[in-house]
Amino acid sequence: MIKKVRGLLIGRMQPVHKGHIEIIKKTLESVDEIIIGVGSAQLSHTIKDPFTAGERIMMLNQSLVEAGIDNGRFYIIPMEDINMNSIWVAHVSSLTPPFTKVYSGNPLVQRLFYEKGYEVYAPPLFNREQLSGTEVRERMINGEDWESLLPNATVEIINEIDGLNRIRQLSKKEVSER
Repeated sequence: MIKKVRGLLIGRMQPVHKGHIEIIKKTLESVDEIIIGVGSAQLSHTIKDPFTAGERIMMLNQSLVEAGIDNGRFYIIPMEDINMNSIWVAHVSSLTPPFTKVYSGNPLVQRLFYEKGYEVYAPPLFNREQLSGTEVRERMINGEDWESLLPNATVEIINEIDGLNRIRQLSKKEVSER
């Protein structure tokens, strides 16, 4: 039996954009399977984290299928934050299939996995000025073009869950009663 090489990629995916899909495609060139950790899974309904873990999993799954990626090559796993760096790698490992490679642009994540003996790689970023969750969310709030930054499947899910109105409402200042 041939042992599969599995890599781990963790991101908040708030929302899933074209840059995420490109990073996943590129990572799949060096591993047989990829475990995609949907980070901060416990967070939702805020400006920084407007979508639930379940919504982000739907976005990822449907966007990867739309991109022609065989669903037998990826696992999508929600990962809640634990805010204890010394045991975080063990926490992540307890939630996932076995893996040997970690892909992250986050220096803390890189360091934590490196110290536990994993092969750590910084994936290339694609058009980072535009392809970031922060940019997408700002455009949604400001009524600018956000759809072109996302896979069609993600746009469809955001429309299905009324995500545009959700993030716009969340961005409003609380109105005090007089």
